[in-house]
Amino acid sequence: MQADTDKTLRLLKTARGQIDGIIKMVESDRYCIDISTQLMATQSILGRINADVLKAHIEHCVRTAVESGSDQEKDEKLAEVERIIDKLTK
Repeated sequence: MQADTDKTLRLLKTARGQIDGIIKMVESDRYCIDISTQLMATQSILGRINADVLKAHIEHCVRTAVESGSDQEKDEKLAEVERIIDKLTK
């Protein structure tokens, strides 16, 4: 993976810590809006991580396939990007 591994791991660990905190909030019957706020914050971090990983994939894997790959490899990489965009927009 060409994404910044240290940054990705740090953000994933932050999200994990937030999820652990959310679990405790639910277990202690905290106010719903507070739980929702923390859920949205966690989703935001996960979205940033995903964007970074996808950007790295496009900059490295897709670019390599387009520059030096076979037509089949180019088509496969572009199809991957199309599938992930479809998933992101659902």
